[in-house]
Amino acid sequence: MKPNIRTPYFEIGTKNYIYGDKVLEYAIAADQAAEKYDIDVLFICPAVEIRQVAQNTKHLIILAPYMDTLRPGRGMADVLPEGLKAAGAQGVVINHCEKPMSLPQMKATIDRARELDFLVFACADTLAEAKAIAQLHPDIINPEPSEIIGGGNGVSPMAYVKDSIRVIKEIYPDIMVEQAAGITNGQQVYDFIMAGSEAAGAASGIMNAADPIAMIDEMIAATRRAADDLKKQQA
Repeated sequence: MKPNIRTPYFEIGTKNYIYGDKVLEYAIAADQAAEKYDIDVLFICPAVEIRQVAQNTKHLIILAPYMDTLRPGRGMADVLPEGLKAAGAQGVVINHCEKPMSLPQMKATIDRARELDFLVFACADTLAEAKAIAQLHPDIINPEPSEIIGGGNGVSPMAYVKDSIRVIKEIYPDIMVEQAAGITNGQQVYDFIMAGSEAAGAASGIMNAADPIAMIDEMIAATRRAADDLKKQQA
């Protein structure tokens, strides 16, 4: 069954900054923080690390960074969706700027993901691309300009956050919108969620931090703080 995500949530991408036991170390830290702060945490790691992460954590929603659309059988070296699910993945990322896809590829991948009750986390480079991808109705869209991914500059100006949410929600209000590009500290996580983003996330902002384990805790704690402050505003 597709995971039901509570917002605001937090997302961690390891990319290939780390591998092997280091991925598990960070996953366990994220798992502990997810429980400590009662925040849903998406954890995106290489396909070869999914099984050990799934077997050693309880609270993470684990996503594969990519999958192909083949079915069991022939397809040497392709990434089999059923194999990802068997390893413990609960969803998949599509169209990250480091693994771009055409719209037909995205449509085919989303269709396969739906067969497996996978969560679909789609990335978009521009507002125009975000609008096009929204028509395919993924579960999450992360509309982050590629020029600032990994750059540590945050999404600027803040108006971009509001514009991206507006154009996506006008198409499908139930698509969750996350901001993640360039986030390097907990305050940025808090600020983006308070500006209307339903989630925040980080890859290099955690992986290149002086103390990545402490940064994981800081960012998930900031998500909790934003969630609490949003509740106060709504009361």
